[in-house]
Amino acid sequence: MNLNINQLRHMVGASSIERIYDLLLNKELLFKKENHLNPINKKARFYGFSQNDEDSITLDILKRLNLNNGYFVEFGVGNGLENNSIILLSLNWHGSWFGGEDLAFKISNNSKLNFKKIWITKDNILDLYLSLNKKADLISLDLDGNDFYLAEHLLLNEVCPDLFIVEYNGKFPPNVNFKIQYDPNHTWDGGDYFGASLLAFNELFIKFDYKLVCCNLTGANAFFVKNKFSNLFSDIPESLFDIYNEPFYFLRNRRMHPTSPKTLEFLVNGV
Repeated sequence: MNLNINQLRHMVGASSIERIYDLLLNKELLFKKENHLNPINKKARFYGFSQNDEDSITLDILKRLNLNNGYFVEFGVGNGLENNSIILLSLNWHGSWFGGEDLAFKISNNSKLNFKKIWITKDNILDLYLSLNKKADLISLDLDGNDFYLAEHLLLNEVCPDLFIVEYNGKFPPNVNFKIQYDPNHTWDGGDYFGASLLAFNELFIKFDYKLVCCNLTGANAFFVKNKFSNLFSDIPESLFDIYNEPFYFLRNRRMHPTSPKTLEFLVNGV
């Protein structure tokens, strides 16, 4: 008897299928972790503020850098309930967010977080950064489109944080140099025309004295550190093929409670 997924859901219940699905995903991720050549990936955990395992990777890298507190800037933060720098707010970092959506929570005047709702382009990203009058220790950039050109523009203007996180297009293997054409009005339609391949980003960051140290297990984010810290990452594979992770997109297992706007108000406002 051949059953499709909808028939199976009807027979055993949707919640049961979802739990089995989550268990299989967790098993697959555990296998990827245990067999990965990158020690940072072997230790990766899913803490729950980032989309996947980015929180754990970020904290591992910052520990190696001995950077316990600092200033972050994130471009492209959604509604603020899931991104790469929330975990830093929980550790009492200060920072700024820029993005095109309204936040799902309120920010007080004396908050440790600044936010500006704005459409980000190559023409305004540098001014947005300079308006902060701060030097970022960490920058995360995830805009589902012109990411390569925006990162390039910051780097060309000597915006070079110790840790730079970018979203790469994992559909392309690490020997393919791909990037979309720049379009200030680009919006992601859910397809594979977005961003740039890992090779394109790696070649860009090498020009500005950076070293690729990790890609997250689900093949979405790449982590670059300044070459002056290379001795702290001597255990990281040299080959791009050994650092690259292929796409493994899925809805995160909701065994964790989703982030509440009230939690974010506590983290950024202290109340």
